Amino acid sequence: MAQKPIGKKSGAKNTKKTTKPKRGIVIPPKKQTLVKQKNVQKKLTSNINKNIETIMATRAGAVGKLTIMKGYVDPTSDREKEKKMKQ
Repeated sequence: MAQKPIGKKSGAKNTKKTTKPKRGIVIPPKKQTLVKQKNVQKKLTSNINKNIETIMATRAGAVGKLTIMKGYVDPTSDREKEKKMKQ
């Protein structure tokens, strides 16, 4: 039986895989008290985030500028108010 003649091998393709950034492994706690603490912490953080989102949504609907910090006063707004009062 005749064999094929020996030819050139095709070059290997350079396929680069895009690597995702490595993240630390989070091992869930085994003790019941730690599990409960973790669940409470999750609930609290979700409630805090939800509260912040609702506050920002209401402020976005308002006329003024968005500020997260309490008591923050924009210095330009004070100047504008003074000009309006003088007129």
